[in-house]
Amino acid sequence: MSHTSRRSLLALFAASAATVPLSGLVATPAQAVGPTPVPVEPFPGPAGMASARSSVTLPPLNASYFTPVTLHTPLTATTLSGTPARTEVTSGGKRVALLTHGARTVVLPGPTRTFTENKKPFVDDFQRTLPDTSLPVADRKYWGTSWGGGSWSTLGPADTDYSVVPGTGTIALTTDFASRHATLRDDEITDVDVRSVARFDKVPTGQACSYALSFGYQDTHNSYRARLSFLTSGAVELRVEKEVADTVTQLTTALTLATGVPAGTDWTIRVRRQDARIQVKAWRSASTEPSAWTVDVTDSTFGKGRVGLRALANDGCTNLPVKLLVSRFEVGAASWATPPSVTHGEWVRVLPEPFDGTWTPALEQIIRGWASSTAPDVLAYAAMFLAGAPTVTSGSGPAKDKQILGESGYGYLDPQGYCYEGADFHEYMNVGWTFPDGTYTGPSSKQVGNLDCSGYTRMVYGYHMGVSMAAGADTSKTRLPRKSRDMVNHAPGVRIDQTTDGTAPPAAALLQPGDLVLFNADSGDDNPTLTVDHVGIYLGKDTAGKRRFLSSRKTVNGPTMSDLGGASLLDGTGTYAKKLHTVHRI
Repeated sequence: MSHTSRRSLLALFAASAATVPLSGLVATPAQAVGPTPVPVEPFPGPAGMASARSSVTLPPLNASYFTPVTLHTPLTATTLSGTPARTEVTSGGKRVALLTHGARTVVLPGPTRTFTENKKPFVDDFQRTLPDTSLPVADRKYWGTSWGGGSWSTLGPADTDYSVVPGTGTIALTTDFASRHATLRDDEITDVDVRSVARFDKVPTGQACSYALSFGYQDTHNSYRARLSFLTSGAVELRVEKEVADTVTQLTTALTLATGVPAGTDWTIRVRRQDARIQVKAWRSASTEPSAWTVDVTDSTFGKGRVGLRALANDGCTNLPVKLLVSRFEVGAASWATPPSVTHGEWVRVLPEPFDGTWTPALEQIIRGWASSTAPDVLAYAAMFLAGAPTVTSGSGPAKDKQILGESGYGYLDPQGYCYEGADFHEYMNVGWTFPDGTYTGPSSKQVGNLDCSGYTRMVYGYHMGVSMAAGADTSKTRLPRKSRDMVNHAPGVRIDQTTDGTAPPAAALLQPGDLVLFNADSGDDNPTLTVDHVGIYLGKDTAGKRRFLSSRKTVNGPTMSDLGGASLLDGTGTYAKKLHTVHRI
């Protein structure tokens, strides 16, 4: 395989920039001397909105860092008690490496880094068919999941008022003066730039109908909204309001935007919220977006909350049902109230061969070379697939001129809008691959730029770190199998811990960054002591002291360390905390 990706793409680790978002990493050709990176601004949102992005940051690297890693001669290697056996390497009484007998991964101290992930921009254009009538009524999803934005919650008064056909999400107003709410299950959004495109299928009679873009949404009784009222005369009015405990307050006076608007006319509502400042504009989607904001007000009633849509038929509307037809919902930039963040100084390297417990001069030279290195390690490569990571292409080898790093999705969509599994590392790169046993697997045009959970693990440990990979289910324990259910027993390396009864998660007392964490996350009908269906890479403890991991997941549409659609934590009562099955060290 080609290792041309081991370039100075993270040359930033040797620079003095205090904060370098993923969008600012610089790639240079293999073995070339990279330019000195300079600080870059956070990933810009639409029209200048600055939204904190996913990033890897570290303090300035100057003599104060390199002085402590001046190693004494000789280094001291001591075998620690416990299982698995480990060897601690010290210099002047300080640990400089921790090796595990039978494993290739080595943890070394290095400059402190902070790994942070923030909200991923996304577009939901409703390319699916829901509800899936083949499912029992209780299992039917009426708006499903937005691709990368989370799952939709639809409320009131009947599930059957919500449906999706390719290109359109429908809310049917079947009773007067009854609100319908469709919100994305992400309660942590603060600053946001969001827009929606929708139309009513008829001009109402008797009384008006409204469609609103909700933000800072707490529940059906408390939220902000930018609302368009479609009057019986064909006029369209804009209102910006907040609802607190069912009491509605207008933040501006109503503004008439158009008259004589026929049924079926698409209208776009756009809201930008930064701190307490709220800016709103709305326009006929077929026309050019206005350059100025129609409304610019300040209000701080609600902090973090969901974004979504609301539809309403006023009491007295006489030509029900009226349908709101939504063709697009887009979050162009957003921040979470408290983005997940992990800070520590542990770097994860990979030996050419498993450590057999014997400390040798050759091994000492490897450790000495790593001691002051800021070349990309396992965790750096893993972070280079998060939201906002820049595209990096290979300079040579089988993946020449193909993308080998950069923000990744999970998979393409099935007819119900859920991500297909099956995106392996080489499919992300859009290349075919010949494995050590001679098996050739071709590329998939549908999976370019995507990685499922095991494909992500193989991209990091296999393609970028050089661990041999199998085409499928390899039992030799010398190659990384294709699927997580095979990794649990046959991945190369050492088992650190495993559930004993299939119900209680292992304590994982010896867990360290870089370890594979494997889960029985969603196969409850299978034997829980045998089935594993998800794999991730342990990252470290977050700001709350909770153990957090990276993995590629469907709801988020790609690699994540966040809690969208389920907390990426090994502590607490979330699915992954309860369903941890095995910890394995490559």
